[in-house]
Amino acid sequence: MDFDEYRKYDATGLARLVADRHVSAAELLAVARERAAEVNPRLNAIVRDVPAEPSDDLTGPFAGVPFLIKDLGQDYAGLPTSNGSLSLKGLKVAGHSTVVQRWIDAGLVIFGKTNLPEFGAKAISESTVWGPARNPWNLERTPGGSSGGSAAAVAAGIVPCAGANDGGGSTRIPAACCGLVGLKPGRGLTPFGPETAEMMHGAAVQGVVSRTVRDTAAMLDVICGGEPAGPYSPAMPPESFASYVGQAPGRLRIGVRVPSAINPDPHPEAVAAVASAVRVLTDLGHHVEELPQAPFDDAVLAKDFLLTWFVNLAWKVADAKRLTGAPDLAFERDTLLMAALGRATSSVDYVDAVQRRHEHTRRLSTYFESYDLLLTPTLATPPPKVGQFDLPVSLQRATDVLLKTGTARFLKHTKIVDDMISENLGWVPYTQLANITGRPALSLPLHWTADGLPLGVQFVAPLAGEALLIKLAAQLEEALPWSDRMPVMS
Repeated sequence: MDFDEYRKYDATGLARLVADRHVSAAELLAVARERAAEVNPRLNAIVRDVPAEPSDDLTGPFAGVPFLIKDLGQDYAGLPTSNGSLSLKGLKVAGHSTVVQRWIDAGLVIFGKTNLPEFGAKAISESTVWGPARNPWNLERTPGGSSGGSAAAVAAGIVPCAGANDGGGSTRIPAACCGLVGLKPGRGLTPFGPETAEMMHGAAVQGVVSRTVRDTAAMLDVICGGEPAGPYSPAMPPESFASYVGQAPGRLRIGVRVPSAINPDPHPEAVAAVASAVRVLTDLGHHVEELPQAPFDDAVLAKDFLLTWFVNLAWKVADAKRLTGAPDLAFERDTLLMAALGRATSSVDYVDAVQRRHEHTRRLSTYFESYDLLLTPTLATPPPKVGQFDLPVSLQRATDVLLKTGTARFLKHTKIVDDMISENLGWVPYTQLANITGRPALSLPLHWTADGLPLGVQFVAPLAGEALLIKLAAQLEEALPWSDRMPVMS
C-alpha cells in the first residue's frame, strides 16, 4: 500500500482492510512511518517515538491501525510523559493510562507521542522543550492547542485519527484549525486514571481528533465508561455511539451566537463560517435563529476559567518540582507567570470561581429548555501565525525581574488578567463554556477561508447530548463532505 491509497481510508476503513487480510498491520505502520519521516520535520507534530512491533494477532475494532497519543494525560508505560515541559521530559511513567490501555486493547498500533504547549496551558502548541508545531494547511500558522501535534499529524495524513484531550478547548480548537472533527465528551464519560481520578474538577476529558464522524463515534465507544478508581459511573447510551452515525437527528432547534464579551467583533471569516453552517442547517430542515445575547455571562465565565487554570498550573509546577527537583529554569516564563498569579489567588476566591460554575451551568440548562443545541464559531479568527503570542522583549525582561524578585504575584492587582483574557482567549472565546459546565461539544470543519485555512464551527449540547451531536455531525458530513480535503505541503 502506498500513501495515496492509505490516505483514502479513515481508521474504520483501514481496520476493515486489516480484518479482511487485504493489508497487514506492519504494512500500515510502514506507510505511517514513511509519511511521518517525510512531513514531520516541517510539522514538528510527533515529538517522541513509541516502540511498535505490530503482529497479525492483534484484536479489537481498530486492530492494526497506526495511532499517535498526546504527550499529556496519556501515559505510555516505560516512557516519559513530558506535559510539554523540560521539567518532566526524562521522568518515565510506570504504567499505561486507562485511556491508552483501552486504545491498545482496541488493537491500535501506537508509534509516537505528539506535540503540545507546556502543561497544555495554551491554545497554541509552542513549547520551549519541543519547539512549535505547525499547521499543514499553512506552515506559518499554528495547528492550535493544546492537542496541536495530534491535529497536525492527522491533517497531514500520518494517521487517520490521534489521541487528544480537552480542558478548555484543546480538542476542538486544533480540530478547527486543521479541518478535523473534534468532540469533547461530557464530564466523566471518558477516564483520566488510574493515577488521576479527574482533572480540573472534571473539566478536562479524553478524546480524539479525526477526519470522519464515524471514527470519532467509534473511538468514543472504545474509550468511554468508568474505571475502578474513577469518580463516577457514567450513564451509557442504550446503543453504541457508532450506531448513531446515519440516524436522523430530527428537526432541531438551534440557537446561534457569534459575538462574545471577550471578542465582540469576530473576524469576518468566523462570521462566514457560521453563516454557511446556518444555510446548510436550514436547508436540512432545522430551525435556526440568532440569539440577541449569550445564554450565559461569558465575561465572568472567562475570568473564572482563567483563575482556575492559574491555580491548577501553580499546582502542576509545584508537583513537577516535587517529582524531579526541577528549578524554575526548567519552566517557561509564561508558565511561571501564570503559576505566580495562581499562588496569589486566595482559597476563598478559588472556591468562589468553582462555585460559580453552578451558576453558569444553570443558565445554560435554562437555555436548553428552549433549544436543542447552541451554535458558535469554534475560533473567532483564522489560525494565528506561529509566534504571534510571544511576549515582546521588553515585557519578557520586566517579567523576568518580577519572577526573580518574587513580586509577580502583585500583578493580580493590575489589568494583566484582563489583558491575558483579551490576547489569549480573544481568538478562542467560545470553547471554555462546555468545559466549565461539563457539557459535550463538537467542532466540525464546515468552512475554509479565502486563504485556504480551515475554520470550524462548534455545537454545544445538553447533558448526554453526545448521540445527538453525532447524528447531526453525520448529517452535515453528508451534506458538506470534508474528509477528502488534503493540504498541499510545499
